[in-house]
Amino acid sequence: MMVTHVNIRMTRRYLFLLVLSCVLAACTGGTKEVEAWVQEVKARPAPPLDPLPIMKQFESFQYSGVGLRDPFSVPEPDRNSGGGLRPDKDRRKEVLEAYPLDSLNLVGSIGSGPGLVALVLAPDKVTYRVRPGNYVGQNDGKVTAVSEDHIEIVELVPDGAGGWLERQAKMALEDK
Repeated sequence: MMVTHVNIRMTRRYLFLLVLSCVLAACTGGTKEVEAWVQEVKARPAPPLDPLPIMKQFESFQYSGVGLRDPFSVPEPDRNSGGGLRPDKDRRKEVLEAYPLDSLNLVGSIGSGPGLVALVLAPDKVTYRVRPGNYVGQNDGKVTAVSEDHIEIVELVPDGAGGWLERQAKMALEDK
């Protein structure tokens, strides 16, 4: 009688299934011991909890600055400071007000007497004509006087308390 390869495979499968069923049958008998142990552990009293930490007593502070200004609010403008000066918000801005005053250069003047016009070079490399009454710089600087070698300007700057102050400035012709 000849043993074929298929018969050996079938024998191995049956042997494997027999061993597997024996192992599974052995596992079902010990569940009563495990259930008893679980019940015993559940019946034990819980371990004591750690005590709550003691809260530190903080010293209270009574703020007595009831009549003082709130340090976290914007200060109210002082009506007496700056003589009531305010920049004109409705005025149309001029071209040279887009640049800081120190970035503008006086490069010359044209004319004479009351018709004198200053020539100011802006950072965009364009030369502009400036007369008294024109505005220059970013602080509402109004040109008050034009001479051959300088321009006089009055700027409005914030005083830090909600008001405005006038500041005198001068732009002089550069010597080259």
